[in-house]
Order: sequence, then C-alpha cells, then structure tokens
Amino acid sequence: MPKKRIRLLDTVALLENLPRRKLKRGEVGTVVEILAPEVYEVEFCDEEGQTYAEFALRGDQVMVLHNQGEALKIVA
Repeated sequence: MPKKRIRLLDTVALLENLPRRKLKRGEVGTVVEILAPEVYEVEFCDEEGQTYAEFALRGDQVMVLHNQGEALKIVA
C-alpha cells in the first residue's frame, strides 16, 4: 500500500521517540509548512492550543492520520 502524501495542515503522528525534543512516539501534531520534498515543519500543541514544540521532521518520521470511509454511526 503506497504511503499517503503529506500536505499542509495534515494531522500527523510521530513514529519515533525524540528524547532531545522531549517527544514520544504517537504524539500528534499539525504540518504548518512544507520546507522541502519530504521535510515538514510540524507544530505540537497541548489541550489548550499552546504550542510546546515546533520543528522540521522528515516524512519517514511521521504518519498522516485520516478518517476515510463511512461516517461513524452512534447507536444509543
């Protein structure tokens, strides 16, 4: 299955721990700029919307999160 192309404002998840940046695998951020082919500026924010990290990541360090398919149905 081909990897989905990363675009501006995509939500991405970190695929590896980055101890120097104090980030762990699975943290979620937003692509805020495309710097070069396969290089992206990613912003990580807390629950209040405050940025706690922002830096360049390679495309192989992140995975695009998406919700495709049928809408979720809530059964009460």
